[in-house]
Amino acid sequence: MGADAPAPEAALALVGRVGRRRVVRSVDLVARKAGLCPGTPVAKAQALYPDLTIMDADPQGDRVGLEKLALWFQRRIAPVVAVDPPDGIVLDTTGADHLHGGEQAMLAAMVQRLRRTGVTAKAAVADSLGAAHALARYGRARMLVVPPGEAAAAMADLPIAALRLPDDIVDGLHALGVSRIGPLAGMPRAPLALRFGPDVARRLDQAFGRVAEAIVPIRPVEPVEVGRNFAEPIGAAETIARMIGTLVPPLCQLLEERGQGGRCFDLLLHRVDSRAEAIRITTAQPVRAAGRLVRLLCEKIETIDPGFGIERMVLTVSRAEPMGVRQAMSLLDEADEPDVSGLIDSLANRVGTQALYRFMPVESDIPERSFCRVPALAPDEAKDWPDHWPRPMRLLPRPEPVHAMAELPDQPPVFFIWRGIRRKVRCADGPERVFGEWWKGDAELTTARDYFRVEDTSGERFWIYRAGDGEHGETGSQGWFLHGIFG
Repeated sequence: MGADAPAPEAALALVGRVGRRRVVRSVDLVARKAGLCPGTPVAKAQALYPDLTIMDADPQGDRVGLEKLALWFQRRIAPVVAVDPPDGIVLDTTGADHLHGGEQAMLAAMVQRLRRTGVTAKAAVADSLGAAHALARYGRARMLVVPPGEAAAAMADLPIAALRLPDDIVDGLHALGVSRIGPLAGMPRAPLALRFGPDVARRLDQAFGRVAEAIVPIRPVEPVEVGRNFAEPIGAAETIARMIGTLVPPLCQLLEERGQGGRCFDLLLHRVDSRAEAIRITTAQPVRAAGRLVRLLCEKIETIDPGFGIERMVLTVSRAEPMGVRQAMSLLDEADEPDVSGLIDSLANRVGTQALYRFMPVESDIPERSFCRVPALAPDEAKDWPDHWPRPMRLLPRPEPVHAMAELPDQPPVFFIWRGIRRKVRCADGPERVFGEWWKGDAELTTARDYFRVEDTSGERFWIYRAGDGEHGETGSQGWFLHGIFG
């Protein structure tokens, strides 16, 4: 979220739709301590908590992030890992916990590692998935290891919502005066099944380990890669280029079968002395055109040190994205726009992706905040630059102070001194008043700037402003600054 992220001390709620209602889907710790809980209608939450920050939930994005975290656990903790939406991960650590110093040490390492990345987590180890789920979410302890056979006792005082029962069943049990798992487990099964169906007994048996519950592990997507071994080591640039030409087409075929295109490609060259050389190329858009990839890879052959020879080459797609099938254009179709992606890719792999960018307008009245850098081929957005006042094509990295003389409160300067040079103003236009963005901070509640376009006697044109309205000290320092140059 970057600069748009709310302050850490702000109460935050993520909202979504349940049917036709907008309800709170999740809350942060500050909002939870204030008494707000998921399921509350948004209108009620806003009425009860006027300072509440509300943002739209992104369930799909949360699911993707949860799957990435599950893959991280699968590579480092245990082979059987599954996601437990909306905010949980399930691990079967049978036979793997001793590799991490035991169950307690394993939990401590996982929670600490997540804390270092800004994620607050609770963890529990129990005989069954249901018990671990309930204790991790509703238990009081941040980390808990339940001894074998003691899951029922550990769960006795937890709320019945910990059993993953539907909301209508939970409400029905509350109407009967049953709110904890212990009393519910002691009730006769037949009346419960007659009134609420088989879910209550099934969830109890799963939590207590009487009925097995399958864990469907997440499966990592195998990377797209091709490799080739050489009977005799190679080292000449022409030979390496020829081998690249044999590796790229089958790689592109694999990408086409998956409906993907590559954005990042790594070529590993294993030398006979057990060292490896690497080439990485990136593209602005998903690509699976063999000719372009061969050209980009061959442009970096000069950076390779073959040593005593290369015995194996492996080409891997490190980053892939969905890519549709391009249909052939008929004679009646309009001509496509020129495709400059190949040029962008060639330049980016020579000078670096960070050196190629373009500017995109941002909705802001403050000039230095009204644009941002985006990748060269980023899609256009439905925003445009303001055209009510001409703006210079070039802004200074930061406004530079100048010495100026002007008649207050709203007249342009008669002259100004910038970088030691005195410039007499021949004509000017303005002022254009720009107010501070008060919603971003108290420091901008009363600030203002008066911008002028001025031309000196030599014909050079500048964009300067006075910090303040020329009358009230709380609006700014009343000093003059040069912010941009026209022409």
